[in-house]
Amino acid sequence: MRARGGIRGRAAGRQLHAGPATYAVLVLFTGGSLLPLLWTAVAASRDNTRLAHTPPPLWFGPHLARNLDIAWGEARLGLAVLNTVLVAGSVALGTVLFCTVAGFAFAKLRFRFRNVLLAAVVGTMMVPPQLSVVPLFMTMARLGWTDRLQTVVLPTLVSAFGVFFMRQYLAEALPTELIEAARMDGASSLRIVRHVVLPVARPAMAVLGMLSFVQAWNDFFWPVIALTQDNPTVQVALTGLGRGYVPDQAVVMAGALLGTLPLLLVLALFGRHIVGGIMRGAVKG
Repeated sequence: MRARGGIRGRAAGRQLHAGPATYAVLVLFTGGSLLPLLWTAVAASRDNTRLAHTPPPLWFGPHLARNLDIAWGEARLGLAVLNTVLVAGSVALGTVLFCTVAGFAFAKLRFRFRNVLLAAVVGTMMVPPQLSVVPLFMTMARLGWTDRLQTVVLPTLVSAFGVFFMRQYLAEALPTELIEAARMDGASSLRIVRHVVLPVARPAMAVLGMLSFVQAWNDFFWPVIALTQDNPTVQVALTGLGRGYVPDQAVVMAGALLGTLPLLLVLALFGRHIVGGIMRGAVKG
């Protein structure tokens, strides 16, 4: 028994090495993931006539700077990027804070109809968002918020997925004894959330914040209804490039490339910290 236990311990502590087949699969999937972005950059560097030829171009052309300049000016992407950063940042921050507090309440607090309310929150995920567009737009119009950024921010500050995600995480990662000890020390609910819940929930908050930011950045359906070209987000601004009898596809691709680069920059800067937070949370669990 001891020999078997020693063998299992050495096997569990041994570092695993990937073989050639693993690297081949990883390279294949990485190339497939980068192919749409590479094609967007190639198309943005060509002109509309060359894109209509068969076969399509497979390498960069000489018109990338010109198409980027046209897309930046025609779509007012400077204002659109600024608006999208404000919207996506506000949505991500609000979603993380509100969903963490709600998830903590559903996971660790005892109150009447807790399970019923949680089921109602999860049930809203099954309702198509198209059903709420008309009453939501009428409400925003009565408030006088049409074509304003708060029209896009406020309806998405809390998500049912975020509440359920944080509830599931805190139910496992946050010991009830830790909350009871804080109560015995005289800590209020607000202080418990600030000094106990938020540090424990930091890895899940990082993941939820990243997902919320990406979703808000790429959101098109509600912003294109609530906003106009005078005060657009990136996705709304890009719709202006595709108008006309013969849209310039190269300029459209250039605008899509400009709208994607800030998101890639955010993921490049903070992706390692997010993954590190997830790993630290996994080790602690």
